[in-house]
Amino acid sequence: MNKNLKYTRNIGIMAHIDAGKTTTTERILFYTGITHRMGEVHDGAAQMDWMVQEQERGITITSAATTTFWKYQDTDYKINIIDTPGHVDFTVEVERSLRVLDGAVAIFCAVGGVEPQSETVWRQANNYNVPRIAFVNKMDRVGADYYGVVNQIRDKLKSNAVPIQIPIGSEDSFIGVIDLIDNKAVVWYDDETLGTNYNLVEIPKNLKDETAEWREKLLEAVAETDDSLLERYFEDPNSITSEEIRDVIRRSTIERTIVPVMCGSAFKNKGVQRLMDAIAGYLPSPLDVGPIKGIHPKNNKEISRSPDNEQPMAALAFKIATDPFVGRLAYLRVYSGTIHSNSVVYNPRTNKRERITRLYQMHANKQTPKDKIEAGDICAAVGFKSLKTGDTLCDIKQPISLESMVFPEPVIEIAIEPKTQADVDKLEIALRKLSEEDPTFQVKTDEESGQTIISGMGELHLEILIDRIKREFNIECNQGIPRVSYKEAITINIRQTEIFKKQTGGKGKFAHIVVEISPVDKGEEGLQFINEIKGGNVPREFIPAIEKGFRSAMFNGPLAGYKMDNLKVVLKDGSFHPVDSDGMSFEIAARMAYRKATQKANPVLLEPIMSIEVVTPEEYMGDIISDINRRRGQVQGMESRSEARVIKAIVPLMETFGYVTVLRSITSGRATSSMEFSRYDEVPPVLSNEIIESSKGKILV
Repeated sequence: MNKNLKYTRNIGIMAHIDAGKTTTTERILFYTGITHRMGEVHDGAAQMDWMVQEQERGITITSAATTTFWKYQDTDYKINIIDTPGHVDFTVEVERSLRVLDGAVAIFCAVGGVEPQSETVWRQANNYNVPRIAFVNKMDRVGADYYGVVNQIRDKLKSNAVPIQIPIGSEDSFIGVIDLIDNKAVVWYDDETLGTNYNLVEIPKNLKDETAEWREKLLEAVAETDDSLLERYFEDPNSITSEEIRDVIRRSTIERTIVPVMCGSAFKNKGVQRLMDAIAGYLPSPLDVGPIKGIHPKNNKEISRSPDNEQPMAALAFKIATDPFVGRLAYLRVYSGTIHSNSVVYNPRTNKRERITRLYQMHANKQTPKDKIEAGDICAAVGFKSLKTGDTLCDIKQPISLESMVFPEPVIEIAIEPKTQADVDKLEIALRKLSEEDPTFQVKTDEESGQTIISGMGELHLEILIDRIKREFNIECNQGIPRVSYKEAITINIRQTEIFKKQTGGKGKFAHIVVEISPVDKGEEGLQFINEIKGGNVPREFIPAIEKGFRSAMFNGPLAGYKMDNLKVVLKDGSFHPVDSDGMSFEIAARMAYRKATQKANPVLLEPIMSIEVVTPEEYMGDIISDINRRRGQVQGMESRSEARVIKAIVPLMETFGYVTVLRSITSGRATSSMEFSRYDEVPPVLSNEIIESSKGKILV
């Protein structure tokens, strides 16, 4: 195969739940010859949905990676594909995949259009500057509206969506597309070849005017990005060749100034081959993306690595998975150099060396062993002892630390315990393995009750994890009812003087501090610690201990022991004893000052607020809105989408438990909803007292 990096594509398939990501990926695998049978999501037979839970529910939970090859313009292109989940509870899988991808295909449902999770993944792709192609899927569905979706991509996602195809027919009469670049019609026939054969034919007469109009728009968009073409466009638009159009589309896609839009029906085997051509033709290679920047772990200076086999090796671990046969698998994106099996690499975070015992090219949960993986490629490796998601692996002699990933905090928690005492240790091991895999899954022990508390991004997230504990680790568990992960905050400024003094016969303990605590300044997060001591009243070596005392104390708020995320502490004054004072004394004094001051600083409870979108037939709107109001929700807006109405609202997470079931009964199963975390807000005082009381008796149900 062609080893030239110019012909490698690292892409992700991203979209809202149910837009057809996995079906599209399955068609790609079939047309590229990786599989000889099409797996269907609704049959539980999709190759990329390999987990039992994925097959049962018909949703994607983990991002699966695969490598395939596609011939475009007589050249073999190597395409590494990651199929990501669409459900908001598994947003971490999308986040970490986009971090290591060079390009993406955003799939939109021709009926649903730009849905909430489409907006979330689009925003994530913007954060990582990922160029993308849009594919409007499900053109065969009743209510399909290609042009409506194009407008939504422009308006809702603020993107320069430029159709390079328009559909021939829609719904039952969707038979193909018109390629606006070559000015030809591409027609698929439903025959035994499952869409592998299609014909290039003349444009149907009834679509000639429409084609001319949209080709004009394409030429205008292309000419706007290139001065020399703009002149020719005004003189004679027909003088611009198909090759020139392709070159400009490629350049503009990589620069993220346009988003080419295509259409098809993956389920009906139409449009996927042309999408593959576009992936090869318009999305960037590792060479187009260029060098990756990082810092030198020793001196913090910025350095970069180019996608070149001769450069020092640098790779990023973007996912950890547990495989029943090979153990802990680390998914790696190799940015520079070559990584060899049975080699030793360096992890700057742990400052330790790690041995890679084996390397694999992945196909969902199947592995093909490899001796080496070169720059620009994606692979999986085995043998690591202390690797985490987001860690850099690099050359021992020329280290580099690549930018890691930031993951959202969990918003929901459940108490869990094994049904038998014999499974206590097994459960601890299972939870440790699962939290290594998923950075948004956290495990802690409640200090008062001694219970194990697991936290995640939503009810479905925790449901899947508990199901995995049962099936993969063979542990039966009791579980509590889901609880919200509250936080605490203070609302006023308080000045606090704290003296910690202890005499035990020998050397005593002494620390004296004067602090002012308040809410953080606008734009700041976490602990905002300011030292204003002058003249050495407290020696400089004790200041870090004071900061450490406040930082560790923030894990327990004054109201109900929930974490306090943000706090401003100004160290005003203090004193010390030349013999009795030490770092530990000042740390204890800081904790005592925190406890007393926060109780006086009018503390409040904060709760997670979810952004919710309901798509419903019009006749149920009144019932749905009154139900949202009953849940302390606020309707933010309403709009029409094809024949349905869309209600957007914000609702406290505490009020959303079991919402899907209630919505189903209100609308006889005809409405759908999706929600994602929006922000933290103050809990009303009456409810706050109830929550504080109930949090004192955290018992399994």
